[in-house]
Amino acid sequence: MNNTAIKTNQTPIILSRGIFDLLKDHIKRKKLSKYNELKLALELQSAKQVLRKELPETIVSIDKKVKVRELDSGKEYTYHLVAESKAKRKNNTLSILSPIGVALLGYAQGAELTWEMPEGIRSYLIVEVSTLDA
Repeated sequence: MNNTAIKTNQTPIILSRGIFDLLKDHIKRKKLSKYNELKLALELQSAKQVLRKELPETIVSIDKKVKVRELDSGKEYTYHLVAESKAKRKNNTLSILSPIGVALLGYAQGAELTWEMPEGIRSYLIVEVSTLDA
């Protein structure tokens, strides 16, 4: 795949150091489509790494509730992103390493992004980011 076909956001993503390392490992394990692998690698090159306690509240990360709008259909979805080991369908939680979880990590509320899903490349707007209630 040609890198010029893959666009990254103007603003670098912001990740805690732990999530940054987790995503780098995810790429190494070849868990992503070629498109997503290249896009994530490009995003990580310019990503800003911070301590978890310094992560702005409106950045998508672990233990966040994220409301997104699929731009083509206008449909809105809310995801509760948690560690892979805590993701349970009955609790309405989703792993940060799920396709949409990986796509959203590091982006801020208001950001638009594209990511390859099983149905094809989709564009999303992050409508709202909030902390999950314990």
